[in-house]
Formats: sequence, C-alpha cells, structure tokens
Amino acid sequence: MALLLLLSKGGVVTMASQKIGNYAFLIGIVIALVMGIAGGLGLLQSVGAYVPLVMVVLGLIIGLMNIHDKHISDFLIATVAIIMVGSTAAGLLTLNEVVTPLGTICQMIVGYIVALAAPAALVVGLKQIFNLAKDQVA
Repeated sequence: MALLLLLSKGGVVTMASQKIGNYAFLIGIVIALVMGIAGGLGLLQSVGAYVPLVMVVLGLIIGLMNIHDKHISDFLIATVAIIMVGSTAAGLLTLNEVVTPLGTICQMIVGYIVALAAPAALVVGLKQIFNLAKDQVA
C-alpha cells in the first residue's frame, strides 16, 4: 500500500521520510557490523535467523523513503556493485587462513549488507520502471 502511494505521487521524498530512511540505513549498517562479528564468532544462536528479516525490512524502508528521483541511477549502480561483491563473498573465507574467524566475520557482514541493499534496490527499481512507464503513457 505504501509503495503504491509513493509511486502514485511520483516518488516524492519529503525531508521527514528521508530522515527515516537515513536512520534506517545507519541502523542497518550497525546491525550488519555487530551481527556479522557476533555471527562470525559463533555467538548468534536463536537470534541469527531473524537478522536477515530485519535487514530486508530496513532495506524496504530505505528504498521507499530515502531515494530522490535524481539519485535513482546512482543508487541502482551502487546497489548492483554491492550485490556483486556479495555474490563473491565466499572468497573472503580465505582470510580464515590468516586469522581464523576473520573471513567468516567479513563474509557475514557483507551478506547482511547485501540483505539490506537488495530490497532497497528492488523498490527503487520498481519506482523507476513505474516512472518510465508513466512517461510513455503520457
């Protein structure tokens, strides 16, 4: 419902909603760092399953409330880069040969950041497609 409301208004982002989106981004990065370190050290037991869900919800908030129309292309390029890095994050496990949990920690942090960026990119991409289709119809 909120997505349709934002799309129907042309993706207008107010200062209040941008502030919420900024806080969601900062909270998401802090969660990714803390939970990545905790998970890499084996400290996440029952909570670990909920971290990706929280990241996805924060990513949706970021996508809905934080991106101005003039920054859509830049945002989508940046999220594609983040997602591509995340797809090769298994290579970070080689750091475990140097310091045992370091590779696992880095892999988990990158994975959580991807879980934050992907839903935001989905929402922003849908907004852009909607705006392009709307321009074609008009």
